[in-house]
Amino acid sequence: MTTNGSLGNIEKLEKDLWEAADNLRANSKLTSSEYCMPVLGVIFLRHAANRFEDATREIEYDQKSGRTPKRTPIAADYVKRRCLYLPEAARYEKILATPKETDLGMALIDAMTAIEDSFEPLRGVLPRDFSIFERSVLEDLLKIFNRESLRSASGDVFGRIYEYFLMKFAMQGAQDNGEFFTPPSLVQTIVNVIEPDHGVVTDLACGSGGMFVQSSHFIEDQGQDTMKRVTFYGQEKTATTIRLAKMNLAVHGLEGDIREANTFYDDVHRLPDGRLLWGNCDFGMANPPFNVDQVDAEKIKDDPRLPFGLPGVNKAKKVSNGNYLWISYFHSYLGPKGRAGFVMSSQASSAGHGEAEVRRRIVETGDVDVMISIRSNFFYTRTVPCELWFFDKGKPAEQRDTVLMLDARNIYRKVTRKVFDFSPEQLKNLTAIVWLYRGQRERFLGLVESYFGSISEECAAIPVALDAFDTTLNESREQLQAFAQVAGKLLLPDAEKTPLTEALTEWQEAAAAYKSDRKVLKRDLECFHKETAALIPSTCGAQLAYRKTFDSMAEQIKGLVKQVDALYKLAARAGQLAETLAQAAAGLATETAAAKFYDRRTASKRLKQLEEERKAAVEQLKEAVYFHRQIVWLQDRFPNAEFQAVAGLCKAVPRAEIEAADWSLTPGRYVGVAPPDVDEDFDFEQTLRDIHIELADLNKEAVDLAGKIQENFEEMGI
Repeated sequence: MTTNGSLGNIEKLEKDLWEAADNLRANSKLTSSEYCMPVLGVIFLRHAANRFEDATREIEYDQKSGRTPKRTPIAADYVKRRCLYLPEAARYEKILATPKETDLGMALIDAMTAIEDSFEPLRGVLPRDFSIFERSVLEDLLKIFNRESLRSASGDVFGRIYEYFLMKFAMQGAQDNGEFFTPPSLVQTIVNVIEPDHGVVTDLACGSGGMFVQSSHFIEDQGQDTMKRVTFYGQEKTATTIRLAKMNLAVHGLEGDIREANTFYDDVHRLPDGRLLWGNCDFGMANPPFNVDQVDAEKIKDDPRLPFGLPGVNKAKKVSNGNYLWISYFHSYLGPKGRAGFVMSSQASSAGHGEAEVRRRIVETGDVDVMISIRSNFFYTRTVPCELWFFDKGKPAEQRDTVLMLDARNIYRKVTRKVFDFSPEQLKNLTAIVWLYRGQRERFLGLVESYFGSISEECAAIPVALDAFDTTLNESREQLQAFAQVAGKLLLPDAEKTPLTEALTEWQEAAAAYKSDRKVLKRDLECFHKETAALIPSTCGAQLAYRKTFDSMAEQIKGLVKQVDALYKLAARAGQLAETLAQAAAGLATETAAAKFYDRRTASKRLKQLEEERKAAVEQLKEAVYFHRQIVWLQDRFPNAEFQAVAGLCKAVPRAEIEAADWSLTPGRYVGVAPPDVDEDFDFEQTLRDIHIELADLNKEAVDLAGKIQENFEEMGI
C-alpha cells in the first residue's frame, strides 16, 4: 500500500493522457496555442460531468433517505453541492453519442453555450473554437478523456490532471511563455505558510487561479466548505488567462471575482460593503511577473497603495524595476492581521539603491515573517532561482523584530531533466520548521506522529509484497533444479557439477540466509505494528525513543532490500545458464527429454514476473524506510521539538543583524553552509531513474528536433 505508488499511478495516467492528446495535436498540424483551449475545454467537460454525476447520486440518496423532497432536481440542488448544473446538451455521454451525420464541433459549441447560459460566472469564458478540428480528431479527443479511469476519478485526481495540462501547455509556451502558470509546489508552500482559511483572499496577478484552488484544498482538508469560509478576488491583465482562471475555479466547484486589470495602475475591486479591497484583505498571494521595467512613474507616484515610495526612477520617468512595486502592493493590501505570501525574483532580496531603501522601510514595519530560498529549475519555462516572501501583520510582539530565514535550495526532487519540485513530505517538513518558529510545537509532534502511522501501515503491507516475490522465486528455482538434474545427466554425464548446479547451490544458500533474516524482520515488524496500533507516542521524548527502536529495523529492511535484489540476480543468472544448456540440447536425441523439464517460454515469463514482483517488494520495503527517514530528518535537526538555527537550513534573524547586512533578506546570507553530509541512504535505483529521466527527455527532444528539421526540409521542397 505504497502512497508513492499511488502517486506514481496518477503521474503515469497524466503522462499517458498528455502523450495521447499531444499526438492528436501533432497529427492535426495545430500549434499549442491553437490546441490549448479546446483541449482544456474537453477536460473541463469531463471533470464537470464527473462532479455532476456524483452530485446526482447524492441527491438521489438524500431523496430516498427522506432528507430532501422527492422531485426532479433543479440547478440549486447542484449548486448546494458545489457542482455545475449541466444542461442536457452539455452532458459528456450525450456529446460522445453525437450521430455521425451531425457536426461534432457544433455539438461541443452548443454544450459550452448551454453551460454559460446556466452559470453566469462563465458567460463568454468557455472555448468555442472546436471547428478547427476534423471530426475524427474531436472523436479521439473525447474518447481519450472518457476512459474508465477518468470516469471514476475523484475531483482531486481530475483537478490535478487539469493542472497538469495547464503546466504542459505552459512548457510549450501556449500562453505568453508560460507566465500564467505557477508550479504547484510553490503554490502549496505559500498556502502552507499563510494558511488562508477565512475572509478575503486576493491574488493581484492571478494567472490561471492556482493560488485559489490550492487554498480551497487547504480549507477542505480541514473539513470546511471553501465558499462559506473565503471570498476570492483576482486581477489579471491578460483576457485569455482570465478565461483559464475562471474555468479552473469552476472545474473545482469554486467561484471568484476575477477581473481584467493591470495592477500597476488599476485597483478595480470593491468589497460588498463598499470598502476598498486595498487595506482590507485577510490573505494575499501571487506570482507576479519579475523585473518589469516600463512602469510609468508619473502615473503611480501618488498611489496610496505604495506607502514606502518608489524604488527608483530612470531618466525616462519609468520605474527601473517593478519588483518592489509588487512587494509594496502585497503589504498594503493586507488588513490589520493579514498575511501574504508571494514569489519574487531572487535579485530583489538584496537589491541596492532605491530598492534597498524600500526594503528597509518594509523590514522596519516588523511584518516580514518568513523568507524561503528556492533553487533554480522549479519553474516550467524559466530556470532562474527565486524566493518566497511572507508578510504577517498579526505577528506576535516577541517576533516582530525577527525574520525566519529558510534556505530550501538543497531540498528538491527531480521530475524531469529540467524541472524539479518538492515531494509531499518535503513540503510538510518545510512547513513544520515554520510551525516551530511560530511556537506551534504540537503540530510538529503531530507530523512526526503521522509519519509513525505511515511507517506502521507500510510495514503491515510488506509481508504480502514479499510473499508474491517468494512464491515466484521458489517456483523458478524448482523448475531449474528439475531441469539441471535431467540436463546434467543427459548432456554432461561425467561431470559432478555443472555451472547451472553451482549457480543453484549459491542461490540455495542465499535463499536460506534471506529466509532466516526475513523471519526475524517479520517478527519485529509485527511487534512494531501492534505497538503502533495500540498507541503512537505524541510527546517528544517518547517519539525520540520510539524512532530509535525502529532504527535497527530500518537497517534490517535495507539489508533485506539488498538480499531481494541479489536473489533476483541469482535467478536471472541461473536462467541464462539453463538457456545455454537448453540450446546445447537442441538437435540432439535428448532434446525432447530436456525440454520436458524446461519450457523456455514459461521460464522467460516467470523471470519477467519475478522482476515485477522484485520491484514491488523493494518499493514496499523502501516506503517504510522512507517515512522513517522523514522522522530522522526532522528529529536530527530539531531534537527537542523546538526551533533552533540549523546550519545551511534555517535561522531566526534579528533586525539588527539584517540592518548590518544592508537590509538583505537573502536566507543564504544568514543560515551559513551545512557541513558535508554522507548519504548513508544513497538510493542507487533512484539515481538510475534520474538518469533514465534525463535520457528519456533528451531522446524526446532529439525526436522533436528531427521532426521539425524534416518539416523545414519539406517546406523548402527538399
